[in-house]
Amino acid sequence: MEVQDGAELCFPQLLNTSCRKPTVSWSEAVFLHFVLLPISVLTVALNLLVIISVSHFRQLHKPTNLLLLSLSVSDLLVGLVNFPGEILRKISCWFLGDLVCSLYKCVATVSVSSSVGNMVLISVDRYVLICDPLHYPTRVTVGRVELTIFLCWFCSNLHSSVLINYKEFQRDNYISCYGECVFVINNVGAVFDVVVTFIIPVSFIIVLYLRVFVVAVSQARAMRSHITAVKLQRTVAVTVKRSELKSARTLGVLISVFLICFCPFYCVALAGSNLLNTSYGIFVFCLLCFNSCLNPVIYALFYSWFRRAVKLIVTLQILQPGSCEANIL
Repeated sequence: MEVQDGAELCFPQLLNTSCRKPTVSWSEAVFLHFVLLPISVLTVALNLLVIISVSHFRQLHKPTNLLLLSLSVSDLLVGLVNFPGEILRKISCWFLGDLVCSLYKCVATVSVSSSVGNMVLISVDRYVLICDPLHYPTRVTVGRVELTIFLCWFCSNLHSSVLINYKEFQRDNYISCYGECVFVINNVGAVFDVVVTFIIPVSFIIVLYLRVFVVAVSQARAMRSHITAVKLQRTVAVTVKRSELKSARTLGVLISVFLICFCPFYCVALAGSNLLNTSYGIFVFCLLCFNSCLNPVIYALFYSWFRRAVKLIVTLQILQPGSCEANIL
């Protein structure tokens, strides 16, 4: 982080080991305080609405919504930890100590990698629903979804531990000082992170969605043709529902927004830049985190049940007895 030669030390009593206080330009200060901070608050609020909705209303206790709940938890962590942590690291010295710094880096990486993992699970869920709807109720059960969610978070924590603590991924020539919290990862660690949390999952998501898109298009054409319902039943063909086609469109929007927000970060990381500790790195990292704010907005646009649930939550009707049984579908 750039500082002026005459900048004050974070810890004046530690002349030789203290970092200098960072200097922030006027534009950066405006961006951090008037853009990132409101986005952080909005991210937390919107994802809390999703979490409360899925947790409270029994009609929403379905496998697909459990995946949305897991994604919202990871997005909530992004709003609670990633945004405030980046603002704090940029505008002031780090006075919270090494333990909190390590915890912050762990939660930051876990929240991002779990978001990617949840996107993979949602893509698999939509793939089975649209491409094999007759077997969907037996293949995608609540128990199996809960197990996959657990494995997703377990793998995210394992990835975070390896990336942060594995010595082969640390930069040997980095000289630390008191008053900073930085991600110190060498080129090998950066490539490992890009491959594990971006290239492999995104390739899998794209392949699944292309398959979903092809099936959805063919089903839409079948619906527009004048094939009778009796003929469909006799040939035991897949019965197409508008909700399934809507699910395909929703998945397409989620994936498109996901790629737009994540690609800049991982492209620069793959190039070997020390991304998180530069001004440009702050921008692409915040763009990545902004995806967590956009996901609930997509739900609000495409899911009517979410809009009804938000109305009941905002008006405090969920505090009434029996509100969890309300019909919001």
